[in-house]
Amino acid sequence: MAKSLPPLTWFRSFEAAARHLSFTAAADEIGLTQSAVSQQVKALETRLRVPLFKRLPRGLALTDDGRRLLPQVSTSLDGLAAAADLVAAEPGRDLLTVATSVSVAQWVIAPHLAEFQALHPGVRVRLSSAIWADDFHTSRAGVEIRFGSAKQAGDGASRLGSDRLIALRAPRLEGSLEDAPLIEAVGTSSGWQAWRDQVGPVEMPSLFTDTYGMALQMAVHGLGVALVSEVLAGHALDAGLVERAHPGEISGAEGYFISADEARPGALAFRKWLIGLVE
Repeated sequence: MAKSLPPLTWFRSFEAAARHLSFTAAADEIGLTQSAVSQQVKALETRLRVPLFKRLPRGLALTDDGRRLLPQVSTSLDGLAAAADLVAAEPGRDLLTVATSVSVAQWVIAPHLAEFQALHPGVRVRLSSAIWADDFHTSRAGVEIRFGSAKQAGDGASRLGSDRLIALRAPRLEGSLEDAPLIEAVGTSSGWQAWRDQVGPVEMPSLFTDTYGMALQMAVHGLGVALVSEVLAGHALDAGLVERAHPGEISGAEGYFISADEARPGALAFRKWLIGLVE
């Protein structure tokens, strides 16, 4: 039986942190939060059963095991990038590639994409899943939708909707927010702890996932109350899949940002349409 490997994203976080000797610098490079990078490296260390870094007051230092692992991981990542470049064909000018997270593709774009196609029948759309900064570099996308801070989004990106986080649950889930099971999207800077500080007391989360989109999906299935970005909530609320579990809200430290190829009319039309849809 083939031996299972740790997720590629864990190796990506380790490699970036090892080059910079900083979780913060690694997070800026690959488009994640510092806490997400730190958690993924810790998960890799737990899986391998060895420490890869020494956590110092002013940065990181590689352990002997970390130094042995780094060149192997770097070579493998370079090989994967080269292999992707070999098979990634340049898309036609009439095909608009939209690089975005699965959360935005599933909960924001897909439910309304027919409306865009009706307005712009000459534009073919390809949705491409993208999380890491490298994913955006290799996607050759006409439109990019990134999650993170304004700094991580880069120049030329516009905020897509608000950064507010709201509490959502399935209509069939009974009980008050204070008694309900909570779903936490890890790897973001704002969550249920921030809610407790700003809105009011709630129980500790009992279910965890790594995206707002999956947290929203879990709420739809009645598993608990999810604290998710308001940007993702519109379709689920309109369709009656979820409802507000509490009128309160908090501001998220991260948000969604959209940029478009200024030389492509289809990309500009999509950006304008999506901003109008979310707002």
